[in-house]
Amino acid sequence: MPLLEVHRVSKSFEGFRALNDVSLTVEEGSLYALIGPNGAGKTTLFNLITGRYTLDAGRVVFAGQDISHTPTHRIIHCGIGISFQRAIPFPSMTVLENVTLAVLALDRKTRDFARSLLSYGVAATRAEEIISWVGLDDLKRQVAASLSQGDLKRVDIALALASKPRLLLLDEPLAGLSRTERAQMVGFIRELLRSLGTTLLFTEHDTEAVLQLAGRIMVLHRGSVLAEGTPDEIRSHPQVQEAFLGREA
Repeated sequence: MPLLEVHRVSKSFEGFRALNDVSLTVEEGSLYALIGPNGAGKTTLFNLITGRYTLDAGRVVFAGQDISHTPTHRIIHCGIGISFQRAIPFPSMTVLENVTLAVLALDRKTRDFARSLLSYGVAATRAEEIISWVGLDDLKRQVAASLSQGDLKRVDIALALASKPRLLLLDEPLAGLSRTERAQMVGFIRELLRSLGTTLLFTEHDTEAVLQLAGRIMVLHRGSVLAEGTPDEIRSHPQVQEAFLGREA
């Protein structure tokens, strides 16, 4: 059984059809990408899956459970980790404080700021483990406001991993990064998910990175599916080349 199934979803905004009858299937353990020109419907589809938007039609099934009308905070507790396009840790808190809060939130707990982080025992230990996964051990005592954009992205992924997800959703994880940082992030994501055994669904504008990272790709264009397949199939697809990749592809 697929881990995630999206069945014929549609969404309109004030008469504008942002998504039209879109379906996709994400197998467990796969790295699946959504790409397309600006306005293609990528973020709309992402927001429907994560519960930020309500469906006009269709349904979303995760691990055999219909989550079509489930709010975002409950979807996270189903085993889906979400990292949005803009990294959103609390800027005045350290990396360790941010991730500890995320771990506590999974257990539906809040932090008492009169207590030290060490007093939270299991939660703090779990947070340090996650921070180690994303390679930020040396920065865990740094406040988020002092971090580079690339390190902020890693913190945001750490926050998503705090929910112990079977499926990780990343919305443009390379946005705002330099060419060097993008290359580093692609390698980091690939190795991280391989070691954790986590499934990935992500949107991204950097097609070169997508073709390197994803095992399967869906191309959206004007709210509909233009193509779906392996990186080689997408790279050689004539309609995709014309609409998005460019003839030089």
